[in-house]
Amino acid sequence: MQTLRFKTSLKCGGCVNAIKPYMDKIKGIESWDVDLSSPDKIVEVVTNTASPEEIIKAIEKGIAEAGYTVEQIN
Repeated sequence: MQTLRFKTSLKCGGCVNAIKPYMDKIKGIESWDVDLSSPDKIVEVVTNTASPEEIIKAIEKGIAEAGYTVEQIN
């Protein structure tokens, strides 16, 4: 398993609910969570795939489609 982290423009629980349908349909995600108390509003994703590139693209696309900015961080 691998943990991926993304800086986002999410602001509140309503924002998290807006990305939920996109995040929940991405295959290969074991779990995901948002830290709204962090200044960078970090989305942390645990993936069970050996090659996370496709998941990264899907996460970035889904969050952007929901109307928010997203940037992968280390």
